[in-house]
Amino acid sequence: MTSAPSTKPSGDRPWLDPAAKPQIVIQNVTKTYGAFNAVDNVDLRIYKGEIFALVGSSGCGKTTLLRMLAGFAEPTSGRIVIDDADMVGVPAHERPVNMMFQSYALFPHMTVEANVGYGLRTLRIPADEKRKRVDDALQLVQLGHLGKRKPHQLSGGQRQRVALARALIRRPKVLLLDEPLSALDKKLREQTQFELMDIQYEVGTTFVIVTHDQDEAMALSSRIAVMNQGKVLQVGSPSEIYEFPKSRFVADFIGTTNFLEGTVVKASPGLITIYAHELDCEVRVDDVGRVSAGQRVWLAVRPEKIWLSKEPVAGDTVNQVRGTVWELGYLGNRSTYQIRTDRGKILTAFLQNDRRTAERAIDWNDTVYASWEINGAIVLES
Repeated sequence: MTSAPSTKPSGDRPWLDPAAKPQIVIQNVTKTYGAFNAVDNVDLRIYKGEIFALVGSSGCGKTTLLRMLAGFAEPTSGRIVIDDADMVGVPAHERPVNMMFQSYALFPHMTVEANVGYGLRTLRIPADEKRKRVDDALQLVQLGHLGKRKPHQLSGGQRQRVALARALIRRPKVLLLDEPLSALDKKLREQTQFELMDIQYEVGTTFVIVTHDQDEAMALSSRIAVMNQGKVLQVGSPSEIYEFPKSRFVADFIGTTNFLEGTVVKASPGLITIYAHELDCEVRVDDVGRVSAGQRVWLAVRPEKIWLSKEPVAGDTVNQVRGTVWELGYLGNRSTYQIRTDRGKILTAFLQNDRRTAERAIDWNDTVYASWEINGAIVLES
């Protein structure tokens, strides 16, 4: 039976341990601009050593929340606590945080070494110690051999790593990253994600990342907070957010989802039967029975959970619908199919291209049967 993820405490998942103490506490934080609530009564607990991602569409409040953590804006109400210290009224330069900006903000007239060491200029430490910190920071991001170059002599990925080294050199307790990889091309962005995780693991600093890139958030973070209209709708690990969304918005924002509107016909422990209006048939879902007969619900089915075949699945007609291949996109590692069902509903299915061939087993205009397991979907009430 499909169920919510385990809540057993784990050493590398402190948010599951009731006794664990968060490093960052965001409590009832609201930020208003006139009558507009940019951030609306947000509560979050972030633990030391996490890579915590804030995601949402433009204007959802994620960057405003990051700016309040940095000290560039003050909450209208609520409080922010870092390592037991209340940050309300504490200026940005006195907070135990540093921020890496989307534009990297490197000084073009300075060398890589000078850019990285810029944050140490106000610290009263010996010159030898400053030199060592710069060298260590450059080695950390694998740029020790490029210290004498200027920013314009570097690639986009190298400039990103210079900005990261500069942000880390003061050894902040928390590093805030605003769209840190958005300026990179897709392939370099994917490569840099792993480098960023390796660096974070080595230094142990808590990272709080704002990104609009869902794949980036899923790949990088230990947990994700999905925001909309200033509110946090759900917080969880990437797998929890993806496999167990709590609302249609979360299911739709993270990844691709097929939604089917329906009415609950029968709800027994572990098995829910739903009449799907758009398919004109009943479907079954392995769920915990939170709904009741007669209730209007939504069924969410991820495209990779759907299997396509030219013949109906033998011996079972549950969760199976006939249709025609309406659209087809070849993406190399997988193909995306748009299936127009006999009732006119469009379903999206992803099929892995696991064989080396130029011929498609299922092609344009083929009649197919789309099916999924009873644990391949989730019931959403809103």
